[in-house]
Amino acid sequence: MKPKRIEILGVPVDCLTMDRTIELADLALTGDVAQSIVAVNPEKVMRARIDAGLRGQMQRAAVLIPDGIGVVAAARMLGLGHFDRVPGSELMPKLCELAARTGRRVFLYGASPEVNERTVKVLGERYRGLKISGAQHGYLKDEEMPGLIDRINRSKTDIVFVALGSPKQEAWIDRYLPQLNVKLCQGVGGTFDVISGHVNRAPAAFRAVHLEWFYRLAANPNRLARQSALPGFVFQVFKQRLEGKAN
Repeated sequence: MKPKRIEILGVPVDCLTMDRTIELADLALTGDVAQSIVAVNPEKVMRARIDAGLRGQMQRAAVLIPDGIGVVAAARMLGLGHFDRVPGSELMPKLCELAARTGRRVFLYGASPEVNERTVKVLGERYRGLKISGAQHGYLKDEEMPGLIDRINRSKTDIVFVALGSPKQEAWIDRYLPQLNVKLCQGVGGTFDVISGHVNRAPAAFRAVHLEWFYRLAANPNRLARQSALPGFVFQVFKQRLEGKAN
């Protein structure tokens, strides 16, 4: 059964928990149609509100995980549902565990050559039995895509992890998934950077109180431009809540 899909400020997201997401992934691995997993966070919601292309790509995704705590809080505030945050950076390792346990093959596409190579090495060491069927850094030209698609298909890959950043990875998945003979494709953003050790995740104490975004901003002030969408997101959610009460 498909998860309940709601809309936050007109942008879709699925009501999920991590366990339920893993169940859906496991089902997809036994299916005949390639499925996609796309993360939803406040920044992406605000961008999708003005970017019809991105909004359409999200609407066509099989699974839209509530990656940002702001999305979870907004859904509760607006009375749309109670569900958990499903961080994409935690989902990818769990899918690697699932792949190692069930003999599935994974392919890593994206990030810099150094980060991509290091991620392959770390995953191979961390998950005994994980079959990494191939890897490719993200610095490819459009004319090289047919060759990449052919490589992935010939490798008999089950799961493709796409680390191109948003909105590039959503566009790539939406465009090329129909050409891939795979079971599952997840957009993972900067997760390769975390796994490779290039970027550190927030300490557990920050994650426990849902302040990972603040830690990442403090550690990298260059993220300020990206985080600038947060105040607008909060404002629009409160506005929608007040308008709902007025009606």
